[in-house]
Amino acid sequence: MRHGKWGLSLALCTGLVVAAASSAVAQDKKAAPAPPDAKAAMEAMQKAATPGEAHKKLDGMVGTWDTKVSMWMDPTKPPEVSTGTSENKWVLGNRYVEMQYQGTFMGQPFSGIGYQGYDNTTKKYIGTWMDTASTAMMNSTGTMTGNVMKASSTMADPMTGKMEKLATTLTVKDKDHHTMEMWGAGPDGKQVKMMEIEYTRKK
Repeated sequence: MRHGKWGLSLALCTGLVVAAASSAVAQDKKAAPAPPDAKAAMEAMQKAATPGEAHKKLDGMVGTWDTKVSMWMDPTKPPEVSTGTSENKWVLGNRYVEMQYQGTFMGQPFSGIGYQGYDNTTKKYIGTWMDTASTAMMNSTGTMTGNVMKASSTMADPMTGKMEKLATTLTVKDKDHHTMEMWGAGPDGKQVKMMEIEYTRKK
């Protein structure tokens, strides 16, 4: 008789455990998000990948440019001035402007390459820059109002080994002129102008 009650109790406990597990599985299935609709996913991807009006605003950067670079190594002294050329062209189906620069830096040959685009998903202008003065890459994110793009950038500082924050402003003056200015932290931690590049379309 005792054995029968024990068996009955065991059977009831087993049944409750199975029922609870089944209920939990059912709830998990109910809470699980539905798989994305294939058509909606394709439409979203296509929208994100299609160049639009924001990309066309970068067209003023395209062309071959003579450059005048002013660089303030010491904010209390006059800038070092150099010249160069920049070949800017649309790549990847007018999604990015590729910039290839040739010039000098501190009396030595200097070259760099960068990309400027617009991310339809984040609604931000994005950019990268690499050159022979460093093995680091600068990454930028910004917005554009009218003919002025303001961006914040990060790049590894070789003096401290930490990520340095920079601010840039690109101003498209007209179809033949645009200017890029860069600010960063000075010796006292305050923002100072570090560089200015004046672009003049090569005739």
